[in-house]
Amino acid sequence: MESVDYVATFIAVASDHTGPARVPEPRAGRPTVASASFELIHDEPYRHTSGDVIFNVWADRQGIPADERPDARHAFYSIGRPCLRASDLGKSYGWGVHADADARLAVYPVGSAEYERLAAGVAPDGSPVTVVQAMRKRR
Repeated sequence: MESVDYVATFIAVASDHTGPARVPEPRAGRPTVASASFELIHDEPYRHTSGDVIFNVWADRQGIPADERPDARHAFYSIGRPCLRASDLGKSYGWGVHADADARLAVYPVGSAEYERLAAGVAPDGSPVTVVQAMRKRR
């Protein structure tokens, strides 16, 4: 079904990102994809998987009721979907995304000690992580 989850992986910010991390803000009073994704991951670290975040942000924006979400999730992932490497969190806002051994996510701001350790391939618990970069904003 869904193949957007990462395990024991750190998605570092894109190579063309400059500047410090910024918190994504809603636009015109409505959450953006980046601000909603950030809120889910930041407010509940290591609770959600990439699949949870990507689907729930989409479903919230579409106004899909909770009782219809299981079927909607199956339909949503019946076609290919971009993973969090394509998210503006790493492309524009300066947040690295860590997926632990259970595929659960947390975010770390570029320049922090935790970010640097993860970017060096070491998880908060000392285990190794695979490091990949977010997709660049420009070609």
